[in-house]
Amino acid sequence: MRTQKQPEAAPLSARDWGVLLVLCGAIFLEGIDVAMLNVALPSIRADLGLSTGSLQWVMSAYVLGYGGFMLVGGRAADLFGRRRMFILWLSVFLVFSGLGGLATEGWMLVAARFVTGVAAAFMTPAGLSIITTGFEEGPRRNKALLFYSGTAAGGFSIGLVVGGLLTSVDWRWVFFAPVVLSALILVAALALVPRAPRTDRTGQSLDLAGGLAVTAAIMLLVLGVERAAHAPLVQTLATLGAGLAALAAFIVIERRSAAPLVRPGIFRNTALVRANAVGLLFAAGFFGFQFLVVLYLQELRGWSTLQTSFAMIVIGIDAILSPVLVPKLVDRFGNARLILGGLVLASLSYGLFLPVGADWTYPVMLPSLLLLGLAFALTYGPLTIVATEGVDEEEQGLAGGLLYTSFQFGAALGLSAAAAVNVSATVSDAPAALLDGYRAALWVPLVAALAAALISGFGVRSRRAGADRVVAGGEPPADDRASGLPASELPSSR
Repeated sequence: MRTQKQPEAAPLSARDWGVLLVLCGAIFLEGIDVAMLNVALPSIRADLGLSTGSLQWVMSAYVLGYGGFMLVGGRAADLFGRRRMFILWLSVFLVFSGLGGLATEGWMLVAARFVTGVAAAFMTPAGLSIITTGFEEGPRRNKALLFYSGTAAGGFSIGLVVGGLLTSVDWRWVFFAPVVLSALILVAALALVPRAPRTDRTGQSLDLAGGLAVTAAIMLLVLGVERAAHAPLVQTLATLGAGLAALAAFIVIERRSAAPLVRPGIFRNTALVRANAVGLLFAAGFFGFQFLVVLYLQELRGWSTLQTSFAMIVIGIDAILSPVLVPKLVDRFGNARLILGGLVLASLSYGLFLPVGADWTYPVMLPSLLLLGLAFALTYGPLTIVATEGVDEEEQGLAGGLLYTSFQFGAALGLSAAAAVNVSATVSDAPAALLDGYRAALWVPLVAALAAALISGFGVRSRRAGADRVVAGGEPPADDRASGLPASELPSSR
């Protein structure tokens, strides 16, 4: 018995790199846009005279538009053309980002952010599906996706610092800067992203009833989860109940539809389901942890926004590791093992921060932040590969929409849960009480990461079972490749 060598990826052509850089620019734009706004919120509230509730809606509006329309956006890319959807909604993103910068009233800003979120919901899965259909499955696609995921992470990390710098000049530049970047990406997309052959279009119509039902379901569920920490319990339960009812209606509609928005059979891909569950929990832990660290640094330690941004930027190490190191690790160990390793590192990162003290120096915090950056690099890109591998080309947009919906809902869940535990465990504004609240809430990301690692372990187990079957002369399970086992990594029976 011998192990076959993983074939090397053919080098990307200049045209390939041009397309990839355009799509990476778009996902970088989405990440930097969100991060910059997070930093600018206090200045926006002071200038526009917004209440805390109104300020919350500046963020919530984007989250609802982005999470609520993601599945519809992914399916629209499959049906109406990925390039067409990408360019159209990138243009919408550009216009409404600019309108946000011109807002003079809170409601204007909230409306602009909602439409910007909707635009991102259509643009993001379209961009991802251009990669997954334009680069053949295997090493070339893996290389492209890992470069793409590193850029996404880099956008968020860099956005924290850039947002602080722009806000120090004028918060409106947090909206105008994405307009400039969007315009450059749009021009490049028109020139470089190729038109898809007509045969790639299914000619089907969008399942409007299913789209409305799932959009309502996701928006209500995200809204209920996001506001759970600061809304009355009855209101939260009513919102979640309405969301579950809409979700039930969506399931009924899809079962009866001749051309469903989400084909039920796609969930027979166990690797895809596992990747989405892991992605939801990983995002919950990642964003919940970042939220708590920012609170600790600014509320308890009194660090400025810019100081906090520079402290957190070390997490952005994944922007370097994802395209440089992770492809080699994927070739050697497979996606499933890398995802599990990343989740173990994330758990270690959160565990090291549990005993956080009132006078911790930055070098004491640094190991947790570095480990989290490494964990993100090992987890995010391989999850993207697993969630789209083995899916038919005509459903690649849907697969991307499912994954990003999981990420978005997980982020809302993690933030809400961390905030709720922090509020309930903080009995006063005294430093000792604040510290108790942070320590209690830090268990939320740790539990989420451990649960994700447990689920991910089944992927590694499936991988080993597939290898054993091939050694015995049988065929590997259908989801072996999607769970991180390329065919070339399977031991030969020779």
